[in-house]
Amino acid sequence: MDETSDEPPTSAVLLDNCHFSQVIFNNVEKFYVPGGDVTCCYTLTNNIAPRGKDWVGIFRVGWKTTREYYTFMWAPLPRGVSGHMAVQQQIQFKAYYLPKDDEYYQFCYVDQDGVVRGASVPFQFRAETEDDILVVTTQGEVEEIELQNKNLLKENEELKESCVSLRKQNMDLQEQLQKTQELQNNFESLKSNAEKAEQELNSLKEENKHLKELAKCREAELHSLEEQIQKVTSEKEHLETRLKTALDRMDQLQSQVLNYEKEVACLDHDKTEQLKRLKEENHQLCITVAEQKEHKEKLERVLENLKGSEAHLSHFLQNEQHQNRDLMKELEEKKHLFQILQAKNNETAKENQELRKENDDLLRRLSQNAVGGLVFGNPYYGEVAWHSVSIRKCPMCDEVFPEDIDTSDFEAHVQSHLLECPLCNETFEKTNLQVFDDHIYCHGLE
Repeated sequence: MDETSDEPPTSAVLLDNCHFSQVIFNNVEKFYVPGGDVTCCYTLTNNIAPRGKDWVGIFRVGWKTTREYYTFMWAPLPRGVSGHMAVQQQIQFKAYYLPKDDEYYQFCYVDQDGVVRGASVPFQFRAETEDDILVVTTQGEVEEIELQNKNLLKENEELKESCVSLRKQNMDLQEQLQKTQELQNNFESLKSNAEKAEQELNSLKEENKHLKELAKCREAELHSLEEQIQKVTSEKEHLETRLKTALDRMDQLQSQVLNYEKEVACLDHDKTEQLKRLKEENHQLCITVAEQKEHKEKLERVLENLKGSEAHLSHFLQNEQHQNRDLMKELEEKKHLFQILQAKNNETAKENQELRKENDDLLRRLSQNAVGGLVFGNPYYGEVAWHSVSIRKCPMCDEVFPEDIDTSDFEAHVQSHLLECPLCNETFEKTNLQVFDDHIYCHGLE
């Protein structure tokens, strides 16, 4: 055996005998003397295309798969010969790598796919004896050998049929395992989408909470502005009352002046001193009237300033009301988006549950069909046993229930984790009590 080479390609199942005639072994001795090199001669027919990883192995008679070789040599590629002609080849096995017992062995030609393409007659490794010179076989022994050959052929046919059945069953199981793997991949993808939707939902909840706090701040500012407007309006009314009083007082003074002038005109010249005094009083009254007019003008200017302040406050109040309506509209849009995401999350959870149930059914069928029929057993049987019992899991608290639990009991358990809005029938988790209270508060704003 070539010590520097890699392991040869092999297969786990014995293939059909039709391939055994593609390589014919020539001049195979009944026995080879131990301690000497062995030359193996064979013919490549036109039914086989030699490849670089083909090899010739020595197998003990009774082998089941090509993995049971004792030793092997790489088969050389023919040179300068067309692919439609038979080619004579030979290789030499070194004595060091040959068997040391007297069991029966045979040469086998195996291609790089691990498929047997030819096999020789059996031979032994032992010293030559006189009994080997002449062998006489009686008619009874010949008939017995033929009967054994027939039985072996019949057993071989049965093994072929069993092999075909096992191969078909193996292919079916491989397809089922592939489908199970695809379902598992779909389940992982849906799980990832659900996590992303939950993250987005949490982000929207935080944004919704922020908008509500901002709306509360706006309402507090609006309330403060309304109080300021009421205060300014009260001051305006007070100033208007004072202005009206001053105007009434000025009218009274003007009326008194007219009366004094009439009285002065009617007085005699003898009352010059009284007239002078009256003129002085009249002069004082004029000064008072001028002061009242000046005070009136000041009050009018203050009134104009108050009117300008009132207009500015009114405009500012309108802007705040518009902003408040915009915030309420944006809050409604966020609430609608939150409801859509929650519905999508519920739908994803339902699909996850259906996929999990379908996955459990497939694994249960695999556990029922697999282990007894495969040649080397089912490598996935250990994993199937883990999933053999179907369960139900609460999506809220991850509590596990058996599959045979009543649907109404399971739904009642899930419903115990939820809060339902009495106005729009929307449901919330009990752990999100703040979100539920904010939702009720939004209904109150409407």
